[in-house]
Amino acid sequence: MLGLATGTARGGVPSAQIAVYKICWAYGCTDADILAAFDDAIADGVDIISHSVGGWPQDYFEDAIAIGAFHSMKNGILTSNNSAGNDGSEPKSISNVSPWSLSVAAMQYHR
Repeated sequence: MLGLATGTARGGVPSAQIAVYKICWAYGCTDADILAAFDDAIADGVDIISHSVGGWPQDYFEDAIAIGAFHSMKNGILTSNNSAGNDGSEPKSISNVSPWSLSVAAMQYHR
């Protein structure tokens, strides 16, 4: 771009491709859109699903992210980067706890 970095781009997997699915809108992220994106990604044959969407802890049978991640896992696809929440080290602050997906958290530290 603009004459910068004119060399050849290489990565860990030269054949890797990126698929993007929109699930959130100005009014939020609906369960139907979340599940449709998981279904589309599975049907498209992705190797890994990485997203940063969270909410609040829910029962696995009511949590669209946990359900979508379970279907992905059943199809051999790891769901990575489930948003664990940004409330720091408060007890029970993680929002995605399904054991079949990888959750990542962040916190803000104030002095």
